[in-house]
Amino acid sequence: MAGNEHEVNRSAKTGRFVKESTAERNPRTTTTEHVGGDKDRGDREVNRSTSTGKFVKQTTAELHPSTTETQKL
Repeated sequence: MAGNEHEVNRSAKTGRFVKESTAERNPRTTTTEHVGGDKDRGDREVNRSTSTGKFVKQTTAELHPSTTETQKL
């Protein structure tokens, strides 16, 4: 993976980030996502709540920058 591309692990129950070791111990209740990449290749940005892990609208991310994160998928 080049540049800022990487994989992240999330709890399927809470949507929160978990360590790789947690994902390995609990493969049925975690998801691994590939994030980052080149925006010019058609990759897109998404916004998530840092407390719930759920997707939020761009306006929500702008209103609450300390509790949201933007990811490139």
